[in-house]
Amino acid sequence: MTEVLIIASTAPQFGVLAESVRKFNALGARVRLAGTFAMDAEGVPEQLAPIELAELHQLPRNLKHRSQALRRRATKSPAGARTWLQAQRDSWLRSHARKADVLVALDPRSVYTVWRLAEYNRTAAAQFGLAPALRAVKALQEQGGGGEARGSVLPPLSTVTREVKRSVDQLPGQILRAATPRPVMYSGVGARLWRGAITAPGVPVKVRASTSRYVAEGMRWAGRTSGAALTLAEAAARIADPQLRSDLFDEAAMQEISKGISPRGIEKSVGARLALADRELAQGRTKQAAKALDRALHLGFHRVLHIDQLSSPLAKDAAGFVAPVYRSKAMQAASRPRGRKVPAAPAPTDRPLRLLITTSANDNFLPLIREQFGNHPGVELRFLDLSTSKHLKGISWAATRMLQDRLEDGASDYQEEVERLMRPHLDWADTVFLEWAAGPAGMLTTIDPGDTRIVMRLHSYEAFTRWPHMTDFSRVDDLMFIAPHVKDLTVSLVPMLRGEQAPRFHVIDNAMDLSGFNRPKPAEARFNLGLVGIGQVAKDPQWAVDVLERVRKHDERYRLLLVGGDMDPKTSQATREYLREFEKTLAPLEESGAVVRLGPTDDVPSKLVEIGTILSSSVREGCHVGLMEGAASGAVPVARDWPFYAGKPNSARTLYPEGWVVASPQEAAERILKATATEEAWRAEGALATEHALTVWDWPVVRKHFEELFLGKA
Repeated sequence: MTEVLIIASTAPQFGVLAESVRKFNALGARVRLAGTFAMDAEGVPEQLAPIELAELHQLPRNLKHRSQALRRRATKSPAGARTWLQAQRDSWLRSHARKADVLVALDPRSVYTVWRLAEYNRTAAAQFGLAPALRAVKALQEQGGGGEARGSVLPPLSTVTREVKRSVDQLPGQILRAATPRPVMYSGVGARLWRGAITAPGVPVKVRASTSRYVAEGMRWAGRTSGAALTLAEAAARIADPQLRSDLFDEAAMQEISKGISPRGIEKSVGARLALADRELAQGRTKQAAKALDRALHLGFHRVLHIDQLSSPLAKDAAGFVAPVYRSKAMQAASRPRGRKVPAAPAPTDRPLRLLITTSANDNFLPLIREQFGNHPGVELRFLDLSTSKHLKGISWAATRMLQDRLEDGASDYQEEVERLMRPHLDWADTVFLEWAAGPAGMLTTIDPGDTRIVMRLHSYEAFTRWPHMTDFSRVDDLMFIAPHVKDLTVSLVPMLRGEQAPRFHVIDNAMDLSGFNRPKPAEARFNLGLVGIGQVAKDPQWAVDVLERVRKHDERYRLLLVGGDMDPKTSQATREYLREFEKTLAPLEESGAVVRLGPTDDVPSKLVEIGTILSSSVREGCHVGLMEGAASGAVPVARDWPFYAGKPNSARTLYPEGWVVASPQEAAERILKATATEEAWRAEGALATEHALTVWDWPVVRKHFEELFLGKA
């Protein structure tokens, strides 16, 4: 005899129940019904009487005989959890639940109770709805009615489709939330139960969307971040409406992004927004198209994917990653080169060159350049920090307005505003040098520069953002990179940089005054490893700790000195996760004195005096100023073969001298032990590093390249 136990929190449809019980009985099953609804309410006994149930049982309908603490807990719990709190101590229920072959939740509020009972009886088939329960009984009989574990705490989604479709259309949000409490979502099968609601065929679009959001909410409560993302994505895939589809795919991606996880389905989220942008553009709604396109780019180039991780899709296949973006009609329209009406005028010969250097807030790499050309007899210099003006700052980062202007072919009020605010500066300058190819680059290239020459510098960070894809490089005359591998990556990402109207490319090192770093080091510095700059995940200081632990196995005199401020946990969840693990690693090492944090400083040269080996542990870098400064100080350089660029035509191996770059922490440890084996060997190796740094990267050398770029002569 197959034992079936039905749990109901509300009075059932008696006619449907009677017909189902008749079918159960015909299959040789014995059916019991337990409910928290009032079985003695007016008219209920008369409707239950004809139903051929083996037994009826009234479950507790309230918690008045339970503790105050439990009653307070119940008031804060979802309805489904309250049903369980009422029923969990009922001895009849627990006894028959242990013996049941099939456990049935008759309504959403009883789902949680069935799930909990199934935790005690793992051989029972737990089902939601009468139709799936009937199929479960038939399946048991086909299997011979054995007591083997059914392998599910709640039913697989394929068995609940009809009941979910039938019931979910009428479920208000509060009931859906009650049916998806956190404990249910802790179970993979329990989560799949409610994913069935959003994959069921024929479910109305709005119901599918709202249900998926409630289910995702429950999964998020239960800590099932990827499950929440999958739920929303599955719903989105079954919705044709472009706006709702893209919204759900967007929400799916953000479930994981908000937790510092690179979304596995990011291409679908980006693709849905691009499809929406194309549709809006085709219907002439340029503002909506620009908004969708900007969101697509924001998602595709979110910092959690590319900056706050130890890897990035761009490191694996940059061109392949952006190819779908540029198949979008909206993106093609926005990125079409507009060019300039007249070429840039040559530098004047009868007066000083008027040079405008501009940036937005970040002028970290400009002091030497500003000093050099501010005092140059052949240059009249002005400096413009866009962030200091409310209006200039506003237009510099107005991404959606930039894109709308591109889609409207320059007819928007944004272009008028840029003209009004920037034209006086362009009219004065012979040459504009724009630091950072970020938001201001997109803003400045919105308008024709006239005959003013535009020089732009892209460091490294910008290549991993959406901004180069929003810049009209056909209006840039010269594009400067700080390293060949950064140029390679950027060119592979931006089609305009491979076209006929691409600017001239230059690779010029950062402006650094390295002469002041060459100071005598004490003998004990030989055993101090140093890492300058640990404020980003990409610096991967864990790698440096790995190297330290390897050298300390040979000699415990080795220490690691960390120079610079810590990572900001507010940057992203990914940063918080990395920082938490890093702090856990550092705690015992700091306590033993093996790691010393020197903190942020304005006097890096004095800190480098104590460092005998300078490390670059990063997964990606432009040029890594900290390593170059360390080399200038006479520290032995040991650079990781940055994984983002390793094995490519240009990388750390082509930027630094042979022998500086290592493939692994073990190889780094071997280089350190060899180079510092004796004080004489260590000082000799450091002297070679200083010589290279001062003859290749020091400002007197690099300055000539800037003079040639701006003035056309060394």
